[in-house]
Amino acid sequence: MDAAHDEPASQFNTLTIFNASLNFRLNWEGNFRTLADQIESALETSANLNTSVDEVVRKLNADQQTVAQFRAAYGRNPDRDSLLDALVTFEQSLVTPGSRFDSWLGGNMAALSDKELEGYRLFKSLGCAFCHQGANVGGNLMQRQGVFRELVPGKPGIVRVPSLRNVAVTPPYFHDGSVPTLEEAIRRMAAAQLDRSVSDQQVDALAAFLQTLTGTYRGVPVSEVRP
Repeated sequence: MDAAHDEPASQFNTLTIFNASLNFRLNWEGNFRTLADQIESALETSANLNTSVDEVVRKLNADQQTVAQFRAAYGRNPDRDSLLDALVTFEQSLVTPGSRFDSWLGGNMAALSDKELEGYRLFKSLGCAFCHQGANVGGNLMQRQGVFRELVPGKPGIVRVPSLRNVAVTPPYFHDGSVPTLEEAIRRMAAAQLDRSVSDQQVDALAAFLQTLTGTYRGVPVSEVRP
């Protein structure tokens, strides 16, 4: 739900919901400031669930087991506020700490290989870290895409910089989902955003570093789900 379709006519690649609560804005265009607002939009937009909060509440109140669960958690039957709070609370639980990079930052110098460390050095020296920074390795500013040359065709021209946590296991990439591999995404980003030409060796090192950002959920490593 982090990057749900904003309008029926607009198609956006849906970003992973993991760590969405760490972003300062939501959706590619940053048009929601809170998880509750984004959830309500996802429920009501025809391109998503095409329902409403009131309709969901009505259905929840028709199920006695669900009513009992809401009474236990909130002391009352399902209503608008408790429904949105329950969904927000769930999304806030979807964080994935425990990546090897987190371990290295915590002092475990053996957590990263020489190649991965070289990728981290390149990540900083090439300029990737100017936008992809902070606890979520991104997600905390808006940026123009296609600074030096076209990154992907079409609008929007300014997007929220996505988090790179779990990026190696959450293809495809960019707001239109047009790039299937991490290596191609690296090449395009280097050219379009940084005006840089990167060698195959540099791409391999950067990809190796990005793979260290894969975290765990409830103690289990996040993995790519293929259809």
